[in-house]
Amino acid sequence: MVVTRSERLAQTFVDLADTLVDEFDVVDLYALLAERCVELFDASQAGLLLADADGTLRLVAATNEAIELVELFQLQNDEGPCLDCYRSGEQVLVDDLGRGGTPWPMFARVAREAGFRSVNAFPLRLRDRVLGALNLFDVAPRPLDPADVAAAQAMADIASIGLLQYAALSDAQALAGQLTAALESRIAIEQAKGVIAERLGVGMDEAFDRLRRYARSHRRPLSGVAEEVVLGTLAPSDLSA
Repeated sequence: MVVTRSERLAQTFVDLADTLVDEFDVVDLYALLAERCVELFDASQAGLLLADADGTLRLVAATNEAIELVELFQLQNDEGPCLDCYRSGEQVLVDDLGRGGTPWPMFARVAREAGFRSVNAFPLRLRDRVLGALNLFDVAPRPLDPADVAAAQAMADIASIGLLQYAALSDAQALAGQLTAALESRIAIEQAKGVIAERLGVGMDEAFDRLRRYARSHRRPLSGVAEEVVLGTLAPSDLSA
Protein backbone atom coordinates (compact mmCIF):
# COMPACT_ATOMS: atom_id res chain seq x y z
CA MET A 1 0.00 0.00 0.00
CA VAL A 2 1.40 3.38 -1.04
CA VAL A 3 1.29 5.99 1.71
CA THR A 4 0.60 9.51 0.48
CA ARG A 5 2.54 12.52 1.71
CA SER A 6 -0.56 13.84 3.51
CA GLU A 7 -1.00 10.52 5.29
CA ARG A 8 2.65 10.48 6.28
CA LEU A 9 2.37 14.03 7.62
CA ALA A 10 -0.68 13.07 9.66
CA GLN A 11 1.13 10.00 11.01
CA THR A 12 4.07 12.19 11.98
CA PHE A 13 1.86 14.41 14.10
CA VAL A 14 0.51 11.27 15.79
CA ASP A 15 4.04 9.97 16.39
CA LEU A 16 5.15 13.30 17.86
CA ALA A 17 2.07 13.45 20.09
CA ASP A 18 2.77 9.88 21.21
CA THR A 19 5.98 11.06 22.82
CA LEU A 20 4.14 13.46 25.11
CA VAL A 21 3.86 10.91 27.90
CA ASP A 22 5.44 10.29 31.26
CA GLU A 23 9.25 9.98 31.04
CA PHE A 24 9.41 10.58 27.29
CA ASP A 25 12.82 10.72 25.64
CA VAL A 26 13.58 14.32 24.67
CA VAL A 27 16.56 13.51 22.46
CA ASP A 28 14.67 10.81 20.58
CA LEU A 29 11.74 13.18 20.10
CA TYR A 30 13.92 15.76 18.40
CA ALA A 31 15.79 13.16 16.35
CA LEU A 32 12.40 11.98 15.07
CA LEU A 33 11.39 15.57 14.28
CA ALA A 34 14.57 16.17 12.27
CA GLU A 35 14.27 12.92 10.32
CA ARG A 36 10.61 13.40 9.44
CA CYS A 37 11.20 16.98 8.27
CA VAL A 38 13.85 15.74 5.86
CA GLU A 39 11.46 13.10 4.58
CA LEU A 40 8.34 15.24 4.31
CA PHE A 41 9.75 18.51 3.00
CA ASP A 42 12.39 17.13 0.63
CA ALA A 43 15.17 18.70 2.66
CA SER A 44 18.65 17.25 2.40
CA GLN A 45 19.49 17.37 6.11
CA ALA A 46 18.18 18.83 9.36
CA GLY A 47 19.57 19.97 12.68
CA LEU A 48 18.04 21.07 15.93
CA LEU A 49 19.39 23.46 18.55
CA LEU A 50 18.13 23.93 22.11
CA ALA A 51 19.07 26.65 24.59
CA ASP A 52 20.49 25.67 27.97
CA ALA A 53 19.65 27.35 31.28
CA ASP A 54 21.95 30.27 30.40
CA GLY A 55 20.33 30.81 27.00
CA THR A 56 23.28 29.32 25.11
CA LEU A 57 22.29 27.21 22.12
CA ARG A 58 23.48 23.59 22.00
CA LEU A 59 23.16 20.99 19.28
CA VAL A 60 20.63 18.29 20.24
CA ALA A 61 19.86 16.48 16.98
CA ALA A 62 21.35 16.24 13.49
CA THR A 63 20.58 13.89 10.63
CA ASN A 64 24.24 13.35 9.76
CA GLU A 65 27.78 14.34 10.70
CA ALA A 66 28.11 16.97 7.96
CA ILE A 67 25.22 18.99 9.30
CA GLU A 68 26.62 18.72 12.83
CA LEU A 69 29.76 20.53 11.66
CA VAL A 70 27.73 23.30 10.02
CA GLU A 71 25.57 23.75 13.10
CA LEU A 72 28.59 23.77 15.42
CA PHE A 73 30.24 26.40 13.22
CA GLN A 74 27.25 28.67 13.81
CA LEU A 75 27.48 28.22 17.56
CA GLN A 76 31.24 28.69 17.76
CA ASN A 77 31.25 31.79 15.55
CA ASP A 78 27.98 33.29 16.75
CA GLU A 79 26.78 33.74 13.18
CA GLY A 80 24.02 32.15 11.13
CA PRO A 81 20.31 32.04 10.30
CA CYS A 82 19.52 29.55 13.06
CA LEU A 83 20.92 31.90 15.70
CA ASP A 84 18.91 34.78 14.24
CA CYS A 85 15.80 32.58 14.29
CA TYR A 86 16.28 31.76 17.97
CA ARG A 87 16.98 35.33 18.99
CA SER A 88 14.08 36.85 17.07
CA GLY A 89 11.56 34.05 17.51
CA GLU A 90 10.79 34.38 13.81
CA GLN A 91 11.33 32.07 10.85
CA VAL A 92 14.43 32.71 8.74
CA LEU A 93 14.00 31.42 5.19
CA VAL A 94 16.97 31.58 2.81
CA ASP A 95 16.45 30.02 -0.61
CA ASP A 96 19.99 30.69 -1.92
CA LEU A 97 23.09 30.99 0.26
CA GLY A 98 25.09 31.86 -2.85
CA ARG A 99 23.26 35.12 -3.31
CA GLY A 100 25.26 38.23 -2.43
CA GLY A 101 24.50 40.44 0.55
CA THR A 102 23.97 37.67 3.10
CA PRO A 103 24.33 38.85 6.73
CA TRP A 104 26.30 35.67 7.53
CA PRO A 105 29.21 35.58 5.06
CA MET A 106 31.31 33.08 7.04
CA PHE A 107 28.38 30.77 7.66
CA ALA A 108 27.29 30.93 4.00
CA ARG A 109 30.79 29.97 2.88
CA VAL A 110 31.06 27.04 5.29
CA ALA A 111 27.55 25.80 4.43
CA ARG A 112 28.29 25.93 0.70
CA GLU A 113 31.59 24.11 1.21
CA ALA A 114 29.63 21.39 3.03
CA GLY A 115 27.34 21.12 -0.01
CA PHE A 116 24.33 23.15 1.17
CA ARG A 117 22.78 26.00 -0.79
CA SER A 118 19.60 26.87 1.11
CA VAL A 119 18.46 26.85 4.75
CA ASN A 120 15.16 27.36 6.53
CA ALA A 121 15.08 27.93 10.29
CA PHE A 122 11.96 27.55 12.43
CA PRO A 123 11.71 28.66 16.07
CA LEU A 124 10.90 26.07 18.74
CA ARG A 125 8.32 28.04 20.65
CA LEU A 126 6.77 27.33 24.00
CA ARG A 127 4.10 29.90 24.80
CA ASP A 128 6.01 33.20 24.90
CA ARG A 129 9.44 31.56 25.07
CA VAL A 130 11.76 30.43 22.30
CA LEU A 131 13.54 27.21 23.24
CA GLY A 132 15.69 26.77 20.15
CA ALA A 133 15.51 26.34 16.39
CA LEU A 134 14.76 23.61 13.85
CA ASN A 135 16.92 23.99 10.75
CA LEU A 136 16.35 22.42 7.32
CA PHE A 137 19.18 22.44 4.76
CA ASP A 138 19.06 21.70 1.04
CA VAL A 139 21.83 20.98 -1.46
CA ALA A 140 20.15 23.13 -4.11
CA PRO A 141 18.85 26.72 -4.05
CA ARG A 142 15.15 26.20 -3.39
CA PRO A 143 12.37 28.22 -1.79
CA LEU A 144 10.21 26.19 0.58
CA ASP A 145 6.56 25.95 -0.42
CA PRO A 146 4.31 28.09 1.86
CA ALA A 147 2.30 25.02 2.84
CA ASP A 148 5.53 23.27 3.85
CA VAL A 149 6.60 26.31 5.86
CA ALA A 150 3.34 26.15 7.81
CA ALA A 151 3.60 22.39 8.33
CA ALA A 152 7.24 22.55 9.45
CA GLN A 153 6.42 25.28 11.97
CA ALA A 154 3.49 23.24 13.28
CA MET A 155 5.78 20.24 13.76
CA ALA A 156 8.31 22.41 15.61
CA ASP A 157 5.52 23.75 17.83
CA ILE A 158 4.12 20.36 18.76
CA ALA A 159 7.60 19.03 19.53
CA SER A 160 8.14 22.00 21.82
CA ILE A 161 4.98 21.09 23.70
CA GLY A 162 6.78 17.87 24.57
CA LEU A 163 8.62 19.87 27.22
CA LEU A 164 5.27 20.48 28.92
CA GLN A 165 4.72 16.83 29.79
CA TYR A 166 3.89 17.94 33.31
CA ALA A 167 2.06 21.08 34.30
CA ALA A 168 5.03 21.83 36.57
CA LEU A 169 7.22 22.34 33.53
CA SER A 170 5.49 25.63 32.87
CA ASP A 171 7.72 26.81 35.72
CA ALA A 172 10.93 28.33 34.35
CA GLN A 173 13.21 26.46 36.74
CA ALA A 174 11.65 23.07 35.94
CA LEU A 175 11.85 23.80 32.23
CA ALA A 176 15.52 24.72 32.54
CA GLY A 177 16.11 21.39 34.29
CA GLN A 178 14.41 19.50 31.48
CA LEU A 179 16.52 21.23 28.85
CA THR A 180 19.69 20.57 30.85
CA ALA A 181 18.80 16.87 31.05
CA ALA A 182 18.28 16.77 27.29
CA LEU A 183 21.66 18.37 26.63
CA GLU A 184 23.40 16.00 29.05
CA SER A 185 21.75 13.07 27.28
CA ARG A 186 23.19 14.33 24.02
CA ILE A 187 26.70 14.16 25.49
CA ALA A 188 26.19 10.52 26.54
CA ILE A 189 24.83 9.67 23.09
CA GLU A 190 27.83 11.24 21.33
CA GLN A 191 30.19 9.26 23.57
CA ALA A 192 28.28 6.05 22.89
CA LYS A 193 28.37 6.68 19.13
CA GLY A 194 32.15 6.92 19.34
CA VAL A 195 32.40 3.65 21.27
CA ILE A 196 30.11 1.82 18.84
CA ALA A 197 31.85 3.21 15.76
CA GLU A 198 35.27 2.19 17.08
CA ARG A 199 34.26 -1.29 18.28
CA LEU A 200 32.14 -2.25 15.28
CA GLY A 201 34.09 -0.43 12.58
CA VAL A 202 31.09 1.60 11.36
CA GLY A 203 30.48 5.29 10.69
CA MET A 204 29.03 7.65 13.27
CA ASP A 205 25.68 7.85 11.46
CA GLU A 206 25.40 4.05 11.44
CA ALA A 207 26.43 3.95 15.10
CA PHE A 208 23.57 6.27 16.01
CA ASP A 209 21.10 4.24 13.94
CA ARG A 210 22.07 1.06 15.80
CA LEU A 211 21.85 2.76 19.17
CA ARG A 212 18.44 4.19 18.40
CA ARG A 213 17.03 0.97 16.91
CA TYR A 214 18.08 -0.95 20.01
CA ALA A 215 16.47 1.61 22.33
CA ARG A 216 13.21 1.56 20.39
CA SER A 217 13.02 -2.22 19.99
CA HIS A 218 13.56 -2.64 23.73
CA ARG A 219 11.30 0.31 24.61
CA ARG A 220 14.03 2.02 26.57
CA PRO A 221 15.23 5.65 26.76
CA LEU A 222 17.90 6.42 24.20
CA SER A 223 20.01 8.20 26.81
CA GLY A 224 19.87 5.23 29.18
CA VAL A 225 21.07 2.82 26.51
CA ALA A 226 23.86 5.24 25.58
CA GLU A 227 25.04 5.47 29.18
CA GLU A 228 25.23 1.67 29.42
CA VAL A 229 27.34 1.52 26.26
CA VAL A 230 29.71 4.15 27.66
CA LEU A 231 29.96 2.39 31.03
CA GLY A 232 30.54 -0.95 29.33
CA THR A 233 27.49 -2.70 30.76
CA LEU A 234 26.01 -3.02 27.27
CA ALA A 235 28.32 -4.31 24.56
CA PRO A 236 28.21 -2.62 21.14
CA SER A 237 27.96 -6.09 19.57
CA ASP A 238 24.60 -6.54 21.33
CA LEU A 239 23.23 -3.63 19.31
CA SER A 240 23.72 -5.61 16.13
CA ALA A 241 21.61 -8.55 17.27
